[in-house]
Amino acid sequence: MLYKILTVAGLATFEIYAAIPAGFAFGISAWIIFATTVVGGLAGVFIAAFLGKQIQQYINRFRKPKIKKAEKNALIFKIWEKYGVVGLGFFGTLTVGAPVSIGVGTGLNVSIQKLLIWCCAGVITRCALFTALGHYGMKLFE
Repeated sequence: MLYKILTVAGLATFEIYAAIPAGFAFGISAWIIFATTVVGGLAGVFIAAFLGKQIQQYINRFRKPKIKKAEKNALIFKIWEKYGVVGLGFFGTLTVGAPVSIGVGTGLNVSIQKLLIWCCAGVITRCALFTALGHYGMKLFE
């Protein structure tokens, strides 16, 4: 049972959409899936934030300053322009995931503390929503 829980937490570190169905496939209870995916998802947020800053500092040592137009048609940039740091952290986490949102936020020089707060709120909401959907969806087939 411990390996199944650790597998779900490890999957949630990178992709919550894969972790929750895996938890149900392993036969783990919905409450344990929720707790495990929250812990794994929050670990992924903090790992991405730490690595994002480290990678940005490393790249900035070698980068020559040049102005480059970013692809403004991407969903994450539309969210950023419309909703700011709240949209990038919360809605970005719900749609494309926390590591992508933090990576984009790091590239846009967003305050990492504010971004972390909203990404954590997004991870908790995402885990609660999809665990509940999975739980009640599985009840349909009992």
